[in-house]
Amino acid sequence: MTDPTAIQPSELDQLPDRDPEETAEWQASLDAVTQAAGPHRAAYLMRRTLERAEGNGLALPKLLETDYVNTIPTAAEPTVDGDEEMERRITAWNRWNAAAMVSRGSKYGVGGHIATFASAAWLYETGFNHFFKGKEADGSGDQLYIQGHASPGIYARAFLDGRLSEQHLDRFRQESGGNGLPSYPHPRRLPWLWEFPTVSMGLGPLSAIYQARFNRYLTNRGIKDVSQSHVWAFLGDGEMDEPESTAALALASREGLDNLTFVINCNLQRLDGPVRANFKIVQELEAQFRGAGWNVVKSLWGSAWDELFQLDTTGALVRRLRQVPDAQVQTYQTRDAAYIRQDFFGADPALVEMAKLLSDDKILECFHLSRGGHESRKVYAAYRAALAHKGAPTVILAQTVKGFTLGEGFASKNANHQMKKLSVDEFKQMRDLLELPISDSQFVDGQVPYGHPGADAPEVRYLQERRAALGGPAPARRTHALAPLPAPADKTFASFDKGSGTQNVATTMAFVRLVKDLVRDKQTGKRWVPIVPDEARTFGMESLFPSLGIYSPKGQTYEPVDRDQLMYYKEAKDGQILNEGITEAGSMADFIAASTAYSTHGEAMIPFYIFYSMFGWQRTADQMWQLGDQLGRGFLVGATAGRTTLTGEGLQHADGHSPVIAATNPAALSYDPAFAYEIGAIVKDGLRRMYGEAAPGEDPNVFYYLTVYNEPMPQPAKPAGLGVDEGIVKGLYRFNTAESAGVNVAAANAPRIQLLGSGTAIHWTLEAQKLLAEEWGVAADVWSATSWTELRRDALEADAALLRGEERVPFVRQALQGAEGPVLAVSDYMRQVPDQIAQWVEQDYSSLGADGFGLSDTREAARRHFGVDAQSIVVAALAQLARRGEVKASAVKEARERYGL
Repeated sequence: MTDPTAIQPSELDQLPDRDPEETAEWQASLDAVTQAAGPHRAAYLMRRTLERAEGNGLALPKLLETDYVNTIPTAAEPTVDGDEEMERRITAWNRWNAAAMVSRGSKYGVGGHIATFASAAWLYETGFNHFFKGKEADGSGDQLYIQGHASPGIYARAFLDGRLSEQHLDRFRQESGGNGLPSYPHPRRLPWLWEFPTVSMGLGPLSAIYQARFNRYLTNRGIKDVSQSHVWAFLGDGEMDEPESTAALALASREGLDNLTFVINCNLQRLDGPVRANFKIVQELEAQFRGAGWNVVKSLWGSAWDELFQLDTTGALVRRLRQVPDAQVQTYQTRDAAYIRQDFFGADPALVEMAKLLSDDKILECFHLSRGGHESRKVYAAYRAALAHKGAPTVILAQTVKGFTLGEGFASKNANHQMKKLSVDEFKQMRDLLELPISDSQFVDGQVPYGHPGADAPEVRYLQERRAALGGPAPARRTHALAPLPAPADKTFASFDKGSGTQNVATTMAFVRLVKDLVRDKQTGKRWVPIVPDEARTFGMESLFPSLGIYSPKGQTYEPVDRDQLMYYKEAKDGQILNEGITEAGSMADFIAASTAYSTHGEAMIPFYIFYSMFGWQRTADQMWQLGDQLGRGFLVGATAGRTTLTGEGLQHADGHSPVIAATNPAALSYDPAFAYEIGAIVKDGLRRMYGEAAPGEDPNVFYYLTVYNEPMPQPAKPAGLGVDEGIVKGLYRFNTAESAGVNVAAANAPRIQLLGSGTAIHWTLEAQKLLAEEWGVAADVWSATSWTELRRDALEADAALLRGEERVPFVRQALQGAEGPVLAVSDYMRQVPDQIAQWVEQDYSSLGADGFGLSDTREAARRHFGVDAQSIVVAALAQLARRGEVKASAVKEARERYGL
């Protein structure tokens, strides 16, 4: 056996070395420096050499971390193209009013956050004064994802420039009386100001990446040139713990999204304490982003540190800054100079000597006040560098102090996120620090006043002039007066009205066929945005690949392995399909960007996102709330829906609950169509409502959720008669009667029951209708319940109308009026799905559903297990009739035994 210790390292090296002697000389030089000058000097030389190699474009692995210093040295900072003193005064007013707003509201117990904006004020103000393009700028202006807890500062700025009044500020977090301000960025609550809801942490950064990507998609497809739009996402360092925050970093770098900048406010604190108490969050984030291919700009130290860095001739200061954990940096913020001298400078003899040259005031200035995120020049330099960098997105890591300028009671205290107000004395100290002309007499009855220099003051004129030069106010949401999209031809939606004949068709396939026809429409076809998370072949969408193409900013740089096949894998720079890979979260972020393009870019796009229904609402429901908050429009399609339709896949693929979760979202119109023609009617009505002519009182800012099943079944023809289309859209219509179905009921006065089914369950219901007639002499009418949720919402509105003194009968009661016998509702979901309508049904009501965990078995066995198959429906129907005395009780026992239940 070979002794592994006898193998030389060079023998294990897979890289060919054309000059081993030269390599040995370089290695010997490194060894010599290490021995002569120490490991710190050797490491320094290696870092500088690697930086030079990176700057020269050599193909070497990048450094994942750089020293704990500013990326842009003071000498390299560009000149700020504005009046810095004027901007300081503007920022002072905004700091004051943000704190005053929250403090004044605290007496009502409505809460609020002061410390976040206090730390990030210059990050926003520098952008508003110099960088953030408004809606009148080229393209669509910039898209701003504001950190949710910083909203008081944004309101304060809108107050200063005249967009909000004192009355608005006094209604912060008090919306019910009108003129109120929502706690956080919320387009549905303040639609002229907020464009993106961001306070559900982690969703902002994920959405910002896909928004930047969707901007490129619009430009590359020729829909609209938005190449001048830039996406800015303001995030907290604690927020980066959310998995969604970093889930798409590789996508952003892979596609070279240099139209995107993350600004991470590194105040080193999260809600309860330090973000990385024993570590350094800035260094961790730098490594994470650089490793993902992002350009990283660190703005850590203010100008007061310049003197210290000039005194650091040995590198001891930089080494010490790398060593000190974040929690200790926070401690320095609250301790005196003597403590800092001992704990920080005392750790190294060279630093002890440096400290002798520094006054106590200088030490406190550096460690208490001077951070890169608190100086407009530092922030300006970072933003300029971000916009100048091409080929990759940029992240700016700006170090700040949470609670900055709010006084010693706030700055860097672990509890400051929950602290809602300052005392009068603390406000007066803040006033003096900010040099604001607010007199003691303005504090009436102990209440802090708002501050405003006047509508014609130089500060206000300067602010408004800067915004005018940048394209108008920001943030702002635009409501475009878009012409309704022309409706596709009726024949497109009516393609399944005649049924499928002898062919069995799953409603998943029916929906895909409908979309294939819709994307061919000459007027609106290009506006469809098909989105799929790497399951296109599962849903039968591969035929769209060659005709529409899969979007890729690089096009197709390879020859696909299936190029000789009809449905080959085609990628294109102007491709229409967004195939995101295995990421439901990324696909939802795509959908949100596309569904709100009517506002963001003034371009109505029609996204449909098709997914395994189990992995939609269960996995990404928070994003679906974000979608509703952002007033998105489009079609979500939960495929292979129902607890018993995909049972071979097992529990995790058995969706028996997505309609329950969907029902909780007021913006979601949830449908469970049973037949192909119902899908056509629902999609047609959805296009009318969201993109065409909404009826009076209809909100177009909704989205549709359709559950479709993957079980091939015969698709019947659309029943003739009035009210079918209305019933499909409203949620319920009679599909047939016992008589029209042609089932053989012997007795003329046979007992009768109404069977309501949705989705795939209607097929078992139709089978039960036949069994009830032929084997038990019971006449059953079958109804298709396309939307239990919409029936319930209509009934709730009717109840609310009654409270207002208006007479209104719920649609479900109207539809079932006069229907004989009891009602039995059947669904492939939990019973609480059909039970949504129970209290408004006048007839005796009962239900069947698939409650509990799913299981792997055949469909038939699963349906028997949950008690929803045709035979189980028969037994339940007989039991309901037996309780009414309309069939003998013995019939129920006989049926159970006959069917083996």
